[in-house]
Amino acid sequence: MAKKTTLDRAKEYKNDFMAGGGKAGQRDPLTKQKPSGRRYVSPEEITRMYSNNQIVQNIIDIPAEDATREWITLEMKDERLARGLEQKLQKLNAQEAFEKMVGFDRLRGDGFVSIGSAETGRWDLQDPLNVNKLRKIDYLHGFSSNKITKFEVIDDPFSPNYGDVEFYQVNSSGMLAEMSRYVHRSRLLHLQTKKLEDDHWGQPMLEPMWDILTVFDTAVWSVGQILYDYTFKVFSSDQAEELSREELRETQMLTDYMFRTEALALIGQNETLSKETTQVQGIEQLLTFVWELLSGSARMPKSHLLGQQAGTISGAQYDSLNYYARIAGIQENFIRPKIEYLVRLLLWASDEAGGQIDPDSFEWNVKFNPLWKLDDQTDADIRKKVAETDAIYLKNMVITSDEVREKRFDSESLMGELDYSEEEAAEVNEMIQQAQEANGNAGS
Repeated sequence: MAKKTTLDRAKEYKNDFMAGGGKAGQRDPLTKQKPSGRRYVSPEEITRMYSNNQIVQNIIDIPAEDATREWITLEMKDERLARGLEQKLQKLNAQEAFEKMVGFDRLRGDGFVSIGSAETGRWDLQDPLNVNKLRKIDYLHGFSSNKITKFEVIDDPFSPNYGDVEFYQVNSSGMLAEMSRYVHRSRLLHLQTKKLEDDHWGQPMLEPMWDILTVFDTAVWSVGQILYDYTFKVFSSDQAEELSREELRETQMLTDYMFRTEALALIGQNETLSKETTQVQGIEQLLTFVWELLSGSARMPKSHLLGQQAGTISGAQYDSLNYYARIAGIQENFIRPKIEYLVRLLLWASDEAGGQIDPDSFEWNVKFNPLWKLDDQTDADIRKKVAETDAIYLKNMVITSDEVREKRFDSESLMGELDYSEEEAAEVNEMIQQAQEANGNAGS
């Protein structure tokens, strides 16, 4: 029987990170994937991935935090009523409940907030919430689709609410056994930002990202292995082939320990000891590709994936501006209707600040506070450019000093102006260009 070589012995051990018997093994998730096949990820797999990977937690948590971090301001003619409603939302921890709802929507595909109402007379959770009998809102709780067994959808095509959910079957763990009960849709806030056609459940964000996250985990593991073995020693001896399997393993462990902890090695005349370094040319491009793939899939800039300071950007961070614009779109399209529904309930409630006011009887608005501000350096640069522009306008008598004073000091602060829209940003840019052209003409 031929003597086994070192390579033969190495093949007996499974050291591959991928979940299979070596590269292109039977269960290798990348080599066996089908581009046209959809992967369904179980709630348990999602929980494990989320709990074990900090980057995954950033993908789920950071947008949820950003969408609710600055919260809202209620705009009403009656300032006292507006502040009273805001205080009630604060007591209900509405900001935290909505953050959980957005996070669970990203993690599980569906996020919910239960509305704990107090009403006059007898009522059941299956009954629609009657605003004429509503007294107050006692609590708000954010939870995920793990608590929901199924949706009862209106299938009547002649119903005005065709396709909408009528009831949610909610599981609650009792002391003896799990209980299931139906809850009318008016007693829940349901956020579902990504839903495939003909599916009642929302799609978890991690489901289409699964293979990309697998590649990312492989990249992290590979970099760890490279760093661990970046510099290693090679010991060559004629006696290596004469050692048994157990002796070879014991010698390997002993020499590995000695060569890593001792600076001096004593070897025989026919033995050699050399030092090798792992070659890493091209690894940076591969890691950049993985990061860009992950960033594009999560629709988050790399800086935010790594935990950039929330709400602060520099003037050159156009990717951050696009990210916050996307968060603002989520606020307007998905979160605003939920907040407005909750405010309407508080206005109808007889024991709340509104005292049973019809929300449609007067004008009011939910305003999301600005999501971002410029960093100190960019703020200073813009202030300098604005001051130079004002000086050019004054020199060419385009405006007066009183107009500058009113614009810069008597009205709202410059920091407030920095939270501008895209149209306002274009207007400021055009103003600076005109000032520069006027300055050039004056000097000619």
